[in-house]
Parts: sequence; C-alpha cells; structure tokens
Amino acid sequence: MRAIVGLWRWRHNPLRRRTDLVEAWLALAALVLIVVAVPVVGALTTSLSRDALLTSVRQQREERHAITGTVLRKADSPPLDPDPETSSARDAHSRVHARWTAPNGALRSGVVLSDLKSPSPGDHFRLWTDEEGRVVGRPLDSATATTHAVIAGFGAATMSVALVEGARRFVLWRVMRGRYARLDQAWAKAGPDWGRTGTGS
Repeated sequence: MRAIVGLWRWRHNPLRRRTDLVEAWLALAALVLIVVAVPVVGALTTSLSRDALLTSVRQQREERHAITGTVLRKADSPPLDPDPETSSARDAHSRVHARWTAPNGALRSGVVLSDLKSPSPGDHFRLWTDEEGRVVGRPLDSATATTHAVIAGFGAATMSVALVEGARRFVLWRVMRGRYARLDQAWAKAGPDWGRTGTGS
C-alpha cells in the first residue's frame, strides 16, 4: 500500500520535493524486487536445498543398512525426562538389550531402542546401522528432504522481503533526516524575521 502512495507522488504537483521523488522511486524499486526477485530467490533456494538434501539421502541410503536385531532382554527404564517433547518421542520405543549382525559380518550387542511395545527375549525388530554395525538413525527419505527444501525456500523468500523492506526503510529514514535538516536550516533563516512588517521586501 505504501508503494502505491509513493507512486502517487509522481503526479504533477508544484509542491513536490526532490525527496518525494526519491521516496517514490524507492517504493517502486522495493515493489519490483518483492514481486520479481523474491520469488526467484525462494525458488532457487528450494532447488539448491533439494539437490543437496537428495544427495544426502542417496549417501545415507548407501552408508546405512536396515538389519534385524534380536531382543535379549528388556533394559531398565532411563531416569525420568523432564522435557515433554523428548520424553514423548522416547515413550513410543522400548529400550532393550539386543544383538545383531553387522553388514560386514561382525556380531554386535548393546542397549538400543526398538519399536516393540512389549519386547520379549527372542523378538525381532528392525534397526539401522553403518557398515561396522554401529547403530545410526534412519536415513532421510525423499519426501522429508523435499519438505525441508520447501521450508528453506520459504524462509529465504521471507528473509528477502524483510531485507528489501528494511533497506527501503533505512534509506527513507536517511532521506527524511536530510529533509528535516534542510527544513531546520530554512526555518533558522526565516524564523527571526517571522511576522515582522516589511521583511523580505
């Protein structure tokens, strides 16, 4: 809306100051950048982020392996977690002592999280490991990577709008300071004679 008001100041007006024209050009430049450049920044960021994340997805799929673990016994519950976010995520899993065979053939065992609700010795469950059998997180999937890329693009576009508007306001603030400084100077010259008969004639 301010851009439209700024553009309106371009109309022919004998009272228009040079700073009004600067303000109008500033409004037009900001409007063009927001309409044209910001979507390009968002799309480019989304594309680059998606490419990088999909490369990471492919790499994780090569390095991480889904294997079957066997429950030896249920592990003791961890101490109470005061953070409701982490504790709720952990409540959906059971801690168990398990053994598994690594992709390189090594036998491994340890305490891991399983998705079994009531684990019993001998139960099988899936876990992810690296080549040596160390437990790792589940690899990122393509849909999640795309979602993260879109969020990154939206964030970049939002930051670009904020940057353009912030730059416009800063330049406008400088222009206004100059305008008020010139007004103070003009008033300092005219002020002492203000209201006197015959001044300026």
